[in-house]
Amino acid sequence: MARRKRRSRAGSSAGLIIATVCLAVLSLGIVGAYGWLRYKASGNVAVDQASLCPVDGPKAETAILLDVTDPISDTTALDLRNQFQKIVADVPVGGAIDIYALTEKEGELIQTFHGCNPGSGASVDEWTSNPRLAQARWEKGFAKPLADIAGKLSVGEAGKQSPIMAAIQKINLEVFASTAGGIPKHLYIASDMIEHTDAFSNYRDGASYQKFQQSPARDKFRTSLDGVMIRILAFQRPNMKFTMEELANFWAQWIKSNNGYFDGFVRLEGIR
Repeated sequence: MARRKRRSRAGSSAGLIIATVCLAVLSLGIVGAYGWLRYKASGNVAVDQASLCPVDGPKAETAILLDVTDPISDTTALDLRNQFQKIVADVPVGGAIDIYALTEKEGELIQTFHGCNPGSGASVDEWTSNPRLAQARWEKGFAKPLADIAGKLSVGEAGKQSPIMAAIQKINLEVFASTAGGIPKHLYIASDMIEHTDAFSNYRDGASYQKFQQSPARDKFRTSLDGVMIRILAFQRPNMKFTMEELANFWAQWIKSNNGYFDGFVRLEGIR
């Protein structure tokens, strides 16, 4: 009888040890899961409610200059709208986008949008965020306003001047110069790229970069485009005294002389 009691006590001890080990493993699993959720939640960056931009600054900066000093054709507007949608789609989560409309007055722009991509419902973690609320915020504060702008790209009014260089200078000082160094910076210019001011005019002086260098515009509109990638979406005008290739070369030289990166000259379809 004494032998059976010793076996019973031994079995009870073994069971207690196993139960203790299982409880410890379960506790570690709970703590680990909690820590993992806290870690994931820490990735939810605090954003400014008005702009939806991270409070510590955007992760990338994209600026778009739209030349609406003259109306464009329906074909060109459709091509531009397609290009515009691609640009917007490439803005990363946490990246800012600023859209400006050119006016006939030097350095006087109309800002039509400023905000950041907060991420759609598909980009958030359903364990730590609410995908439905994220989707609603993305649509209201980012997708819809930009879609509205895309729908009005063919609207324009004739202007007496086309101060493109002054506009680039203003955007560089207002947008790029104030952002943190090291982040991607892109500028897209949708225009016929015909500079026309008292200081310099492609209508008067052609696409000669040598004539530009001899003009007051060289110093008046110089700006430091360090780290800025610039792509031109060009409207085609008929009956010009120079070719689109000559115009593209002119702007490539201007961008490079101001320390920017020339990222291409895309001729949009249709004739303005």
